[in-house]
Amino acid sequence: MRNFYQLYFCCLLMIGHGTFVLGQERKDSVYDLQQVNLNNKKPIDLIAPQTLDGDILTRLNSHSVADALRYFSGIQLKDYGGVGGLKTVDVRSMGSQHVGVYYDGIQLGNAQNGVVDLGKYSLDDLVSISLYNGQKSNIFQSAKDYASASSIYLQSKKPQFKNNKKYNLTLRYKTGSIQLINPSARFEYKINDQISTSLSSEYLKSNGEYKFRVIKRNADNSIANDTTAIRKDGQIEARRFELGIYGNHNTLSWNIKGYSYLSDRGIPAAIIRNGFGAKGQTLTDKNYFTQGSVQKKWGKFESRINLKYAHDFTHFVDTVSSIKTQNKYTQQEFYFSSANYFKIRSNWDMNIAFDFQYNKLDATLKNFSYPQRYTQLLAIASTYQLQRLKIQGSLLGSFVREQVEMNTSAPDKSVWTPTLIGSFQPFTTRDFYINAFYKRVFRMPTFNDLYYTNIGYSNLKPEYTNQYNIGLDYTWRNLGKLHYLNAKIDMYYNEVEDKIIAAPNGSMFRWMMMNLGKVQIKGADVKIQGHLNLSDFDFKSTLNYTYQKAQDYTSQSRSYYKDQIPYVPVHSGSFILNSTYKTWGLNYSFLYVGERYDANQNNNKYNYIKPWFTHDFSIQKSFELKKIRFNGSFEVNNIMNKYYDIVLNYPMPGRQFKIIISTYL
Repeated sequence: MRNFYQLYFCCLLMIGHGTFVLGQERKDSVYDLQQVNLNNKKPIDLIAPQTLDGDILTRLNSHSVADALRYFSGIQLKDYGGVGGLKTVDVRSMGSQHVGVYYDGIQLGNAQNGVVDLGKYSLDDLVSISLYNGQKSNIFQSAKDYASASSIYLQSKKPQFKNNKKYNLTLRYKTGSIQLINPSARFEYKINDQISTSLSSEYLKSNGEYKFRVIKRNADNSIANDTTAIRKDGQIEARRFELGIYGNHNTLSWNIKGYSYLSDRGIPAAIIRNGFGAKGQTLTDKNYFTQGSVQKKWGKFESRINLKYAHDFTHFVDTVSSIKTQNKYTQQEFYFSSANYFKIRSNWDMNIAFDFQYNKLDATLKNFSYPQRYTQLLAIASTYQLQRLKIQGSLLGSFVREQVEMNTSAPDKSVWTPTLIGSFQPFTTRDFYINAFYKRVFRMPTFNDLYYTNIGYSNLKPEYTNQYNIGLDYTWRNLGKLHYLNAKIDMYYNEVEDKIIAAPNGSMFRWMMMNLGKVQIKGADVKIQGHLNLSDFDFKSTLNYTYQKAQDYTSQSRSYYKDQIPYVPVHSGSFILNSTYKTWGLNYSFLYVGERYDANQNNNKYNYIKPWFTHDFSIQKSFELKKIRFNGSFEVNNIMNKYYDIVLNYPMPGRQFKIIISTYL
């Protein structure tokens, strides 16, 4: 570890020395230099993200971030039903733990199980959602940004003031099906020309009750039972508060954010053996974090420091099972990051980043290990552009040490993983790019994997993934009324080694974690976007299609060898059409998920899950009254009232309505 620190600080000293010398040579014009393109050519974007922002994000019929992410290609959403059900995402079938989720550039963590519940994050305070496969093109980022197989970036709104206004106030009220009550407010205040602040809050309540349909079939596929019932165990009451302070002065910018989410919810149970009533399982969450970032430029050198402290409390209660349970978990996280960017030449830049993270987990479980984890990450990355070719390479070092108060701790880990990305523009007169990347990813087992009582296994090996991707990207621009038309296809091959799985150990109440799995994923993502303007009418559309063969290659002796892994459809896709006419807006979206198989793994008729699709529609109207702006919206989700499961035996709602009234002061 001592050599690790020496390497990091030597790199910083070399960059700092170069910064001082070059800063002396070009003191007056260094801030414009990063924007200069000597060949007068458009900068090449190595990895273009999928992004939802602006009107399309605002008008999507979505309650949360998880709902909006369904419209990205390559994503599988796991949703356990209703407004308050757990919602996680899996990108390109590598597992939810391989998806990094970043809020304003700093990762949302969960060392306990490695999963972020995206249902907790509202769209009201977000300006954009982006998904990167591999990693961001911009190398000026923290070491953690290099550590995930794919990354989701949630960018919150920053205060903007027009016409010399000192404040902005947005009031919003949503109501609709499932007894939804959802008011929210956002207040922005301009302290002076350099400092502004924002405060937002949201309240969400729903009884979680909605109709669903259960069809039981005989062996000959005839219907044995067809029942319509009401879901009873998905109630939720949640409160969210956010405070942000933003500063910007010449070459120095900074921000501080405080976030809290408090909720009490029922846990939707599986619908089996005609059991439709409440199950008596509840979950209380109290999530808090404070994070800050400061960024400064010195000539060709730029540095950013991120800090974060998070405290999460979870209380799980089960009053109806044969074993009564009341488990309490407390997580604490401290995070520090230093990223240091240096432009060596106009076409060559470099970044060195160091992260430190501390995690601790306490629980009211017998013989619990009380683990603590110390993680250090060192990333070295460089980008070089030669005319129409741009390449990027990075190397990430991950160093993990753990301590426990009881039992045995996992052994220390020291791993280096590389990434190589390239993009080429074959023709100077065409907006056409060929890009490719290779990335190796290391994932440390979670605290639950290693230490959970009667389940954890401290000698688990980490998971490794190898990602290979090649893509084509072509854009036609200014074709009469058609502003642009973009077509993009990515073909990929992924391998997951030492996949961590849970297996029974003599009893269904005693499980153990094992390294058995090997998964190979072959797929293609296709995306077509267009923007058409006809006088007062404006149309934007996005079409996504995903093909995926994600097969289990663990053992030839297994009956499910080469079968499609659970819950991954071979075919899936979505379509969004957003149109505006003067002060009117209309949005239509369609989502399709093809046939899948459940967690029993074998691809047979008993484990088969039928395809499902939904149509959603919304209409908006904006108007102004006494200099106060209003916006009204009426939404219909699942217009055809289709009954379907995303996760087997966890039925989703049918047709739903929602009314939204927004006021802007």
